[in-house]
Amino acid sequence: MGVFDFVKEAGAKVGIGESQEEKDAKAAASSSKRAAEMAKRIKARKAEVAKQERQEKLDETRRARGLETYVTKLGFEIEDLDIRYDDGLATIEGKVSDQETREKIILAVGNVSGVETVQDSIEVSDAGAEAELHVVESGDTLSKLAKEYYGDAMKYPVIFEANRPMLKDPDLIYVGQVLRIPPAE
Repeated sequence: MGVFDFVKEAGAKVGIGESQEEKDAKAAASSSKRAAEMAKRIKARKAEVAKQERQEKLDETRRARGLETYVTKLGFEIEDLDIRYDDGLATIEGKVSDQETREKIILAVGNVSGVETVQDSIEVSDAGAEAELHVVESGDTLSKLAKEYYGDAMKYPVIFEANRPMLKDPDLIYVGQVLRIPPAE
């Protein structure tokens, strides 16, 4: 019995097993293939994110144009109306003749589903007294609000008129809606 020395990589040369070089080459090829697949997935993900961002921008532009159409259909006189919308924030620009119109436009836009905040950049030619804003709570009625703000429940038409054309019926207000409460005269 004895110990025999052999050339370590000899087996691969006669077709038995793999040499370390062959193993390394396979590993490199596999690693390169995985890297290429990973790069392909990253590229596809970036393309998907870019597509989603473009779609979101398009949806926000449509929302802004819809808000402009809504304000126009309500009959408000506003010069150079421009509304931008981004993630619940509506930014309104334009020029109006009085404070009441400015406030009504802000409320009209702010009371639309999906609008969380209104940034006002509306110029007013004749700035008058600002109205108070009231967020409708459960149990509120225009009569109750008139009693609270004016001391007379029968003055509810003042609040109703101050919120037209957004309000069509004095009995149809909803929780979370914001209403204008003009100063008492």
